[in-house]
Amino acid sequence: MSDSAVSPPHLEICVVVFTLQESRLKVLLIPSKDPIFADMWMLPAAPVLDCALEKAAARQIEQLTGVGEVYLEQLYTYGDPGRHPTCRLISIVYFALIPADSLLPAAEQKSGSHWFALEELPRLAMDHADILAYALRRLRYKLEYTAVGFELLPEFFTLSELQHTYELILGEKLDKRNFRRRILEAGIIEATPHRRSGEGRPALLYRYRPDAVAEVKARRLFP
Repeated sequence: MSDSAVSPPHLEICVVVFTLQESRLKVLLIPSKDPIFADMWMLPAAPVLDCALEKAAARQIEQLTGVGEVYLEQLYTYGDPGRHPTCRLISIVYFALIPADSLLPAAEQKSGSHWFALEELPRLAMDHADILAYALRRLRYKLEYTAVGFELLPEFFTLSELQHTYELILGEKLDKRNFRRRILEAGIIEATPHRRSGEGRPALLYRYRPDAVAEVKARRLFP
């Protein structure tokens, strides 16, 4: 019988953190410190401490990004006996969404973490590529029936920025006229008195209605 079969399992909190930077959807990764996974990257993880699981996940994200309040949701628990070659590792995974304008670069530099675009990922250790793929599927699914996409936006945004956010997450182009009609009919955003200057006519700024119902009809915002 192997040592891993009789030793108690190792429990950890693992986080999948998404943000939008440079018109790309990115995920936060850290370099592996395990010699077994040399020259590979991992999703951030930390041992389970004597506190609530969600609080432990939020604390880990704050240490890595400097952001104390984020959208956070439990994703799944991974505990296949063969996912780590030397021990029984059980990962309780959360995924989080952070607007890019909330990030503190100094926190990332201190932790050694780095934001990678999903189309330019390095080699990932263990089953972290599968975990990341599942988190992205969950995010895309939730985008269809909740207002979760607003968690990646600043407080004020244009309709073009909102559509671009949805397109980056879904990985597909959306019809401009149809998207705007549906998002306005959903009643979850409201116009503000502000406009953003740029090329051409200044664009009206919107914000998510704090009193809006988070749940919307499935696929209501899509063709």
